[in-house]
Amino acid sequence: MQKYIIQRILLMFPTLILVTIVTFAGLRALLPTSVVDRILGEFATSDPELRQHLKEELGLSESIPRQYAEWMGVAWFWGGPTGILEGDLGKSLHSERSVVSELRRRVPVSFELGLWGQITAILISVPLGVWSALRQDQWPDYGLRSVAILLNAVPGFWIAVILLTFASIWFNWAPPIQFKYLFEDPIGHLKIMFLPAVLIGLTPGGGLLRLVRTQMLEVLRQDYIRTAQAKGLSQTRVLYGHAFRNALIPVITFIGIGLPNIIAGTVIFEQIFLIPGMGRYLIDAIGNLDGCLGSSEPRRGRGLVAAQREAVPAASCPRPLAFRAEEAPGGRLRTRGRRLHHHR
Repeated sequence: MQKYIIQRILLMFPTLILVTIVTFAGLRALLPTSVVDRILGEFATSDPELRQHLKEELGLSESIPRQYAEWMGVAWFWGGPTGILEGDLGKSLHSERSVVSELRRRVPVSFELGLWGQITAILISVPLGVWSALRQDQWPDYGLRSVAILLNAVPGFWIAVILLTFASIWFNWAPPIQFKYLFEDPIGHLKIMFLPAVLIGLTPGGGLLRLVRTQMLEVLRQDYIRTAQAKGLSQTRVLYGHAFRNALIPVITFIGIGLPNIIAGTVIFEQIFLIPGMGRYLIDAIGNLDGCLGSSEPRRGRGLVAAQREAVPAASCPRPLAFRAEEAPGGRLRTRGRRLHHHR
């Protein structure tokens, strides 16, 4: 057993390295546009000198392997910038906030939402699964199994969209928009988290209900259950003291395996209910192309902001910026400025 655990741990490291390589290469090769094209498109210019200057400023002019080395922090060992290996995730190019600080603020929100979703699924599915097993082949059993299959077939985010749409049309109701943290306003926080937690727990709750029913039926057919009944134990003692406890063994395993999937599945729900978690942060980063530059040189975000403000021929700004785009004779743009350095 110890040998197997050590093998799995050692296998984890090349797997993580391969995932980072595939992710980084995919962001470079598969996206139809780049941040440089987006900046130049916003200001209706295609000057090649300015394009090249932006690439150099953002670290995109270097080779893909060197960009990956700087992103991972390997280049730090020969005098390059720090990276992921040193715990430096850089800054967001859109908000100019530290990625580490954003993770500290958003990861607990996503974890809490997924945990509430799992708890909701357990509180609803386990009692209904036991009841379905006790009413086998009766109308409650047929109805609960049909609902469970329906929940497995219908995405939870689709139910959320339909619910919000018709609730606003028919009842003029909408969930709270202003997010409240638990330590700031516990009651307001629970009001915000209740509905998405219930909707997140619907899909895994369907599978959990069917599993509880199956395990309860299997345990109720065991010899020791008949022996307990023959000894004169009450039905409640037999069900909850013997059958239910043994039926929970595979259920607990199912819950433990499904919890990471539920937490990862909060991405769309955070966007629908405007919850500031990791899912919404990911979608915003993709929409702003923040993830692309976050994979190369997020420390040069101020240079990007300066480029967005100054890459217009007719624009002028009295504030000192990282670099300026000026109009040269002949109507062309030329850039003048300095590179941004990362201070350790």
